[in-house]
Amino acid sequence: MCLGIPGRIVRIDDETRKLATVDISGVKRQVNIACIVSEDHPVAACIGDWVLVHVGFAMSRIDEEEAAQTLKILTELGEAQAEIEAMKRSAAQAGG
Repeated sequence: MCLGIPGRIVRIDDETRKLATVDISGVKRQVNIACIVSEDHPVAACIGDWVLVHVGFAMSRIDEEEAAQTLKILTELGEAQAEIEAMKRSAAQAGG
């Protein structure tokens, strides 16, 4: 499964190479934004954009509401996964 993590572009690092810094829940990473730029939306216009990031690439632009909803779901999935792992450990310790 491919998973895109929402982040916000906070800085253009290299306009020629289409590299930008994205803030993903407080963690800043450099990503390639080539997939989201066009004549109508050049590199310089990307600052402030919310994007879905996957393996170092901003794959698509999204709005802030979609970003917030996606982050909420990912958090819930992480909590659910942690709970499932805890139940598995508990069952293993109980011999079940």
